[in-house]
Amino acid sequence: MAEKGYTKLKLLYIKQYLEKYSDEDNLVKAEELIEMLSDKGISCERKSIYADISALKSYGVDISTEKRGYRVLARDFELPELRLLIDAVQAADFISAKKSKELISKIGTLCSKNQAGILEKQVYIENRNKCTNEEIYYNIDLVNKAILQKKKISFTYSKRKLDESKKEIVREDKHLTVSPYALIWSNDHYYLVSNNSKYDNLMHTRIDRMKKVKIIDEPARSFAEVSPYRSFFDSADYSGKLFNMFSGDTQRLRLRCCDSILEEMIDRFGDDCDITKASNDMSKTFILDTSCVCSEGLISWLMQFGNKVEVLSPESLKSSLREKAEAILGVYGK
Repeated sequence: MAEKGYTKLKLLYIKQYLEKYSDEDNLVKAEELIEMLSDKGISCERKSIYADISALKSYGVDISTEKRGYRVLARDFELPELRLLIDAVQAADFISAKKSKELISKIGTLCSKNQAGILEKQVYIENRNKCTNEEIYYNIDLVNKAILQKKKISFTYSKRKLDESKKEIVREDKHLTVSPYALIWSNDHYYLVSNNSKYDNLMHTRIDRMKKVKIIDEPARSFAEVSPYRSFFDSADYSGKLFNMFSGDTQRLRLRCCDSILEEMIDRFGDDCDITKASNDMSKTFILDTSCVCSEGLISWLMQFGNKVEVLSPESLKSSLREKAEAILGVYGK
């Protein structure tokens, strides 16, 4: 290609180089830009660099011009924001170690090379318990397409179990066909909320345990038939009422709680829950009223607070908690 053709790319090369090698702590000199352009077959003078920098500024690129050189200041993402993204990828057990490294490397391209090096020094992928299912990345895309197209999907679902004869852990595969409604990230896992047409309820399956996902040319069952939602599936509302992704019936919950766990209750149930001071001010307790899914997950969550929480209603939950406590006492009472 002739030099004239390369010149059309000159501004793009300069912008790319500044974004990669300059930041608040590192300047790029005009000589570096001239040398970089020369390597790409573009010869230019210092004076033209000034004009190019001015053009990039007019375009909206935040470039600081100093005596010793240039640096890009504002970017689409600030370092703390990139740190949050990297921490999320690092913490997500459902993303394989290989894919985690690829994603973190891509996130690093959103800042300078020097800043990316600093961020990646704090990454510890090898020490985390990451999933080994490399299909998950593409399964998420397929499931999302099926939800948008309101189509059913089929997949192989794997679970681990203990082989009694060989005394070892084996995988048990099951073929499922479901109507998908939502993807929810909870407790460092990604879940699909769907319906198996054999039942009139919602089920949860972990994305990292799904393989051979296929979209079926068959309309999905309406979520209005198996959930309280009508116009759209409110995944935020749904996940807010769940505990550890256990499904169940949504009921009114009334608790008596010690004042010392007020923060934990508000963190879990949100600011919209109804909290009132108990009638006896000397008790140092409050009453909490809200709606949530009463399930095994809720029982386990409540038990961690011991005698700091008392379930006032529903009666079915009180009975389940009592049975669970008696079962535990039966184990340790021996």
